[in-house]
Amino acid sequence: MKYDLTVIIPVFNEEDNLERVKEEMQSFLHVARKKTKVLFVNDGSGDNSLTVIKRICDENQDFTYISFDRNYGLSPAIKAGFDYADTQWVGYIDADLQTSPMDFAVLLDYADEYQLVTGVRASRKDSFVKNMSSKIANGIRRAFTHDGMDDTGCPLKIIQTEYAKKIPMFKGLHRFLPAMVLLQNGKVKQLPVRHFERIAGKSKFHLWNRLLGPLSDCFAYLWMKKKYINYKIAEKKI
Repeated sequence: MKYDLTVIIPVFNEEDNLERVKEEMQSFLHVARKKTKVLFVNDGSGDNSLTVIKRICDENQDFTYISFDRNYGLSPAIKAGFDYADTQWVGYIDADLQTSPMDFAVLLDYADEYQLVTGVRASRKDSFVKNMSSKIANGIRRAFTHDGMDDTGCPLKIIQTEYAKKIPMFKGLHRFLPAMVLLQNGKVKQLPVRHFERIAGKSKFHLWNRLLGPLSDCFAYLWMKKKYINYKIAEKKI
């Protein structure tokens, strides 16, 4: 079956959310303007997430999965999804469903024109500390990358797969996806999307990996930007 879009869903100890993830993704698949499949990336979950994922995939032909041998983190999970995607576009959403799969429709309107389209969480349903640390982290990142993005941590994105596959892997990757597409001379766009409270499971982020960790990642990005190789083929006979 020919698919156009692969939606990557990184999973780490989200067994209580996965049935709802299946239901909401199925609702989107039924109305999506581009033929879509789901790719769960089990990031070494220590609960029953993998068992639930396997059952979902056995029961639904549009759902697939890969599973790590241990926990590596969000950025490696996203990168693995990029590596295994075989569609023209690749999307990404968190398993906590604080964003809605239905809002992929908003992003898809611009998927042909832009190499990356990302959501911006409107009226965020997070704590004051989480919101403020996120705003500070985004401000620091913008100062380093000049990517013009207000909310790179928003877990709702669509990328043209050929650009996604060229992004080198490093920890903190998920915050620098727009900047990495810009390094490839791609175009990026941000659009407001809905945001919801987490219903089940626990957040995997705290002050260190939301604020202080990204600061060190910015220096890694600057080094990568200086060394980055980008080229286009004019002709070929291979």
